[in-house]
Amino acid sequence: MTVSDAKILIISVAARMAGMHPQTLRQYDRLGLVQPGRAPGGGRRYSVRDVALLREIQRLSQDDGVNLAGIKRIIELEQLAADLQERVRELELALAELHARAADLDAMTGYPRRDLLPTSRTTTALVVWRPKRTGPGAPTL
Repeated sequence: MTVSDAKILIISVAARMAGMHPQTLRQYDRLGLVQPGRAPGGGRRYSVRDVALLREIQRLSQDDGVNLAGIKRIIELEQLAADLQERVRELELALAELHARAADLDAMTGYPRRDLLPTSRTTTALVVWRPKRTGPGAPTL
């Protein structure tokens, strides 16, 4: 947990930092726009990151005219995008490790792939395959 994620600010301080009324923060909490932590007594505790999110909500609402349902959807999609970007980073790291491991295995063998064997002769032979027919009236070879 980083300092910006620590839920340490009481509602009045967070509201002042965000330029909002404390009641607005309570409403946003009820709507699920911001999820403050809770103190042992039940009071809301906000992080610096929460305050930045409150400011973004205010900007979207006042400057861009987005309603609260739209803001909630934007926040959800941004979180989803961040989660997916993190997952892509994890998969890229895993893939790089697998490529490195495959290269190590290839370096240990005389041939790049164990399922392929080298051959020194080439051929131009043509092989014709015909399925075998069975049953009454089938020609016998």
